Amino acid sequence: MNISLQNVDNVSAVLTVQIEKADYQENVEKALKTLRQRVNMPGFRKGMVPMGIIRKQYGSSVLVEEVDKLMQEKVNNYIRENKVNMLGMPLPKENDRVDFKTDENFEFSFDIALAPDFNIEFSNNDVIDYYDIDVTDEMVEQQIKMYTQRTAKYEKVEEYQDGDMLKGLLAELDENGVTKEGGIQVEHAVMMPDYMKNDDQKAIFTAAKVNSVLVFNPSVAFDSNEVELASLLKIKKEDVVNHKGNFSYQIEEITRTIPGELNQELFDQVLGKGKAQNEEEFRAQIKAVIKTQYEADSDYKFLIDVRNYAANKVGKLQFADDLMKRIMLENNKEKGEEFVSEHYDKSIEELSWHLIKEKLVTAYGIKVEQDDILNMAKEATRAQFAQYGMINVPDELLENYSKEMMKKRESVESLVNRAVEAKLSEILKEKVTLNHKAISSADFNKMFE
Repeated sequence: MNISLQNVDNVSAVLTVQIEKADYQENVEKALKTLRQRVNMPGFRKGMVPMGIIRKQYGSSVLVEEVDKLMQEKVNNYIRENKVNMLGMPLPKENDRVDFKTDENFEFSFDIALAPDFNIEFSNNDVIDYYDIDVTDEMVEQQIKMYTQRTAKYEKVEEYQDGDMLKGLLAELDENGVTKEGGIQVEHAVMMPDYMKNDDQKAIFTAAKVNSVLVFNPSVAFDSNEVELASLLKIKKEDVVNHKGNFSYQIEEITRTIPGELNQELFDQVLGKGKAQNEEEFRAQIKAVIKTQYEADSDYKFLIDVRNYAANKVGKLQFADDLMKRIMLENNKEKGEEFVSEHYDKSIEELSWHLIKEKLVTAYGIKVEQDDILNMAKEATRAQFAQYGMINVPDELLENYSKEMMKKRESVESLVNRAVEAKLSEILKEKVTLNHKAISSADFNKMFE
């Protein structure tokens, strides 16, 4: 057997495989003998079918299978041992023809797309923006409010104020302001006027008292939102359009939320026992937690900017476009050429960043170990809990969630990629000059709109 690689240009090559009868004959004979032991054929006992019949009936298919197995094994070994920087898969040359019925020696040729050669280095001469998101007292206050609402108490009161919840009898009125015969009536209808979209309608409930009867227009109050109205009126969404008039609402009950106290019990519950001894320390800790969460967002944006900066630094990479489109089509046969044409440029953009990132990972000796993956799983889990305000999550719970996450191959691949990018981000923040920019959370979020 002979395998050779001939470069066509800098980004493509032809791999030629020459296979002689001596390369495959032993494997074919062995496969035919194994097959003979399994074949059931009328007139012969199992395993006793004459070899000539086996060869005549199955010889061609076994030959094709064994040659293909041999070729794939040798091609893969050649590519690995010679460190061929190949993109995608080898594609058989489009006009090659092999006749397994008449030929004993075979030659196969494959088109191969090669990764473009380029250099990329970073130093302190490279200046890249890094956004420091401002953690305001208002953010801290909102977070603390969420915690105090969890330990809130609920009291029945006599007079409504903003934020209270109402329960009462809701009845549809006719054009004369009288309860509509056959109209909608909902007992114990629950409302929070704070959620109304119309300020004039919301004002109707100002200082309302238990047993008051108020007249308002739900359709106007909730800006004709079908989902909200259907829920309030207990009807189907498609029927909402038929009930755009006024309703009366007799208040039966007013419930007020009394936030929990900022005390040691709350501090321990949120942060862990003894982490904060007073309100000042508690607020400082909450601010630090929010800051840590925002640092992850800043690092994410930094890596996006690194990607753009690196793409400009390297310039447009050359690819064997026709061959790459063939590879993309081979991987998306069911979607067809239109899909390839529509998504090719974006695919090449992603591939370019992948190659740049690989080059940097190799240059900086970045390696991801099992512990790195597990720690990233824990951090991802911790971040998910933090979104719901759960900071003091037990390690055992984090461990269990992380192990479940790592049972899925897609999750592991994502975690590996995130671990690589996290390490790369930390190294590049030391390598380049960071142009720190203070920014509000709102303005930072706008950059992703």
